[in-house]
Amino acid sequence: MVAGTTLLAFALILTEPLLNHVSLLNYPLLFGAGADGARGMLTAIAGSMITVAGLIFSLTLSTLAQVSSQYTSRVLHNFMRDRANQVVLGFFVSIFAYCIIVLRTIRGGDEGRFIPSLAVGIGLLLALMSIGVLIFFIHHMASSIQAGNIVRNATEETEAAITRLFPDELGEEASDAEVEELLRQAGQLTWQPVLSTAMGYVQSIDEDGLLDLACALPGVVRLEHGIGGFVARRAVLLSVAVYAGSPLALPTDLTDQVNALFSLSRQRTIEQDAEFGLRQMVDIALKALSPGINDTTTAIICIDHLGALLAQLADRQLPRPLRVAGQQVRLIAVRPSFEGFVTSAFDQIRVSAEANLRVYLRLLTALATVAQRTQHPQRIATLLQQADLISEAAQRTLATAYERDQVRERRAGLLPGG
Repeated sequence: MVAGTTLLAFALILTEPLLNHVSLLNYPLLFGAGADGARGMLTAIAGSMITVAGLIFSLTLSTLAQVSSQYTSRVLHNFMRDRANQVVLGFFVSIFAYCIIVLRTIRGGDEGRFIPSLAVGIGLLLALMSIGVLIFFIHHMASSIQAGNIVRNATEETEAAITRLFPDELGEEASDAEVEELLRQAGQLTWQPVLSTAMGYVQSIDEDGLLDLACALPGVVRLEHGIGGFVARRAVLLSVAVYAGSPLALPTDLTDQVNALFSLSRQRTIEQDAEFGLRQMVDIALKALSPGINDTTTAIICIDHLGALLAQLADRQLPRPLRVAGQQVRLIAVRPSFEGFVTSAFDQIRVSAEANLRVYLRLLTALATVAQRTQHPQRIATLLQQADLISEAAQRTLATAYERDQVRERRAGLLPGG
């Protein structure tokens, strides 16, 4: 934006000699400022813009600190990537750069008269627009730090990741017979570790490249870390085994080939790690349930959105860990499971919600929402197990029979047959 306004300023200055100044004289209120007047106005605008930009930077940093302490630091990247905040900051800094460029070209008196009237008028227009941008920014920041909006933004980002990572139809997977055959062969295979040359969280894995590598050996590649897992430097990144009857020699540059197929970073991202999106909302709920904050309403908002995300996962086919190529199992991946998603979403909240009736009831309601989206026996069993754990915690921690009866009725009515 700064570069754009700089180019605009130069363009308007260079086109000034081509303008019909007689026509501009018909609008003296807009284009009638002298050299001193134009300098004074642009100086005032530039000073105001850089002051407001500094204020906005301060407000943004203050908001980030508040969000980090009130909710969780894991949602800060949402604010840093907020396009509205970026545009507002760029707008004020850009006007400052524009005014400085135009200001240095104004001449008057003995210097020779040159006043880029159109460029000065555009500067005034941008200054007037900045009033509306400032009002928008204040409203946007006040709205964006509300718990409902923070959780909703994290939910939408996680929904997009779920849709992208777990489509309804998946590629070819290993059959049950192939799974049994691999398990039979597992004891006969000699696994050789491949070490990591870097350190960080696994952001992405080129599985197609790993399949090609396994086929070229020929052998089996077993991942030791999934998306979102942390890998230490010189830790085992994956293991390689060669099928019986194949050459045992591995390429000398195998470590470099393998590490090139992994993307490690300092922090987890949601692009290929849907569980990280759940983790954000769980952290907000845990902070809300802490004794220092004690905000049950925010925790319930998080539970509602967690239930909606798990319901989206409930009727989707999650990829199995074994992948095949050429009628043989070639890749053993670390895959997320529905059970793992459910436990990640609800276990810590259940423990932190000790003696909180509203949270217990809403957890059961969220489980019922998820159960309505699936007929898979194993997934139903996972949800029933989670409901039993919630009911057990409620019976143990709630003080009155009246509260315990409410949980018992909710459990029996929403997830029958457990």
